[in-house]
Amino acid sequence: MSCFNCCMSQEKLARKSLKKSIQEYHDTKTLASFANISFKSDSSRRRYITEEIKKIGKGNISAQIFTFRELCVATQNFNPDSLLGEGGFGRVYKGTLEGKNQVVAVKQLDRNGFQGNREFLVEVLMLSLLHHPHLVNLAGYCCDGDQRILVYEYMSNGSLEDHLLELPPGRKPLDWNTRMKIASGAAKGLEYLHEKANPPVIYRDFKASNILLDEDFNPKLSDFGLAKLGPTGDKTHVSTRVMGTYGYCAPEYALTGQLTTKSDVYSFGVVFLEIITGRRVIDNSRPTEEQNLVTWAQPLFKDRRKFTLMADLALEGNYPTKGLYQALAVAAMCLQEEATTRPLISDVVTAIEFLAQDKTNPEDLEGEDQEDDNDEKSAGSDRSDSEDEGNEGKE
Repeated sequence: MSCFNCCMSQEKLARKSLKKSIQEYHDTKTLASFANISFKSDSSRRRYITEEIKKIGKGNISAQIFTFRELCVATQNFNPDSLLGEGGFGRVYKGTLEGKNQVVAVKQLDRNGFQGNREFLVEVLMLSLLHHPHLVNLAGYCCDGDQRILVYEYMSNGSLEDHLLELPPGRKPLDWNTRMKIASGAAKGLEYLHEKANPPVIYRDFKASNILLDEDFNPKLSDFGLAKLGPTGDKTHVSTRVMGTYGYCAPEYALTGQLTTKSDVYSFGVVFLEIITGRRVIDNSRPTEEQNLVTWAQPLFKDRRKFTLMADLALEGNYPTKGLYQALAVAAMCLQEEATTRPLISDVVTAIEFLAQDKTNPEDLEGEDQEDDNDEKSAGSDRSDSEDEGNEGKE
């Protein structure tokens, strides 16, 4: 018991330190001053950024500071052949740190404007103060001159999007069990942000391309540039400019700019539906009525007999029917129009963890499907018998 209490007290102290550091970061409004301040020299800019990060982090920032030259060597001068991906904030390259022989992912932010500066500072702070098996690790950063570069651990299987929505010819699609494993891990990452971090953190950019996968397809959330501190005390929401990716934003956030943890739950529901269906949330190559995934799915959620129509064809029927039904029920709850009716992410974790632990062999699926068919036929037969009895009574 004393050992348990000791562990609990250490965790409590760490959480208190985290709360204090993040709250001070929130109160000082560093991002605004950082965006607007002018510097006489590159060295003064670099010194200011470094001092701000150290001050706000209260000594908890363990990320290494790299020089631009070191990262040029690591990426072979940001060789296009090393390009892993490109997003709204910049490009990501694969590199190897000299002397350590450590493979890393190097994200070079867009040097133009406020957004790149803001994302840089937010991400360094968030990933330095928040640690969890399902959050990507920040190895270090560089702020030489006008460069804004983040260095992460390398995730060898790329993003969920690479394996789900942009499957190249010859690549094997994800099986059902792996999909549930990825969904479960990603949900646990959100749970940590919403319910373990204090104050809570709203991720605000939950999408398939931001879920990275290691060699064993364990997921980690990445790209924290849009993350916001959640409401505290008696506040119900945070009001902010609408940011994020079209299709993944919760309707109330898109309309009013009012952000809550339930906004992330909606985004999770969208991604979970993508995982189940293999369809992109917005796909203009499909027929008009199928271009918006959520709009297409909503009427199907109401008819259990149509659930199998929503399963990814790439699965070729290799999924447990009951598991499919349960997964779609979770997705439907997350995608409720009213934020208050959506579940907490901890409840989502509990439900999906059960699905992820249900390791069903493909050979067993056919028998399970037949059982479900028999159940439905039996239910139909019972309804017919009841109707006959009712008719006899009327006669």
